Amino acid sequence: MGNKSLSLFGNIRSLENKISEFLDQLSESNIMFRAGVTAFLEGGGASSDAFKKKLELVSAMESRADVLRREIEAEMFEEALIPDFRADILSLLENLDEITNHLEGTLINFSIENPEFLKDLHADILKLLENVANCVEALVVSTRAFFRDVGSVRDNSHKVMLYEKEADKVVLPLKSRVFTSDLGLDRKAQLRNFIDSIDRIADMAEDVVDMLAIVTIRRAA
Repeated sequence: MGNKSLSLFGNIRSLENKISEFLDQLSESNIMFRAGVTAFLEGGGASSDAFKKKLELVSAMESRADVLRREIEAEMFEEALIPDFRADILSLLENLDEITNHLEGTLINFSIENPEFLKDLHADILKLLENVANCVEALVVSTRAFFRDVGSVRDNSHKVMLYEKEADKVVLPLKSRVFTSDLGLDRKAQLRNFIDSIDRIADMAEDVVDMLAIVTIRRAA
């Protein structure tokens, strides 16, 4: 068990660095996503320069994450690394990448549809964003631990589930307020879809941390 706490890839520094950068892209995309939606709400919608800049940054990070994931996959096969865990690791990285893709896709939809949220919903949406962002960051910390020190994975994994539950507590009454408003049904449906898209990020993070828990048990066995 003693060596199980060491880095998964031993002395292969290039691969460790790529995985670290890949996780950086997710972490930074998460921060920029939250800032982008906040700018959208507080700065005039899709025409806001701050929003446009955050979308541009997230798109660049998503592209970089895709490149890194492909490079990591190629290096793992070329070096014939950890054959017992390779499929699990690649699946984990693909699901993490899907979160970055969803962050970008949601901001793109904001830019296209330019939804108008009622002012009295803004505070709850910002609270939802806070819980979602915390959820993703806890996932990033847990994933870093898996590659560096598997014994500390659980220290942050439970936070993912905690923040996901907190997001649910916000999102259900928030959608109820949308549908009890005087807005037309088409606009209600539009706002509901955007709220669900933000909340979906926390659900995706919870799904990945469940996968991480299984892979961690296999690695520690």
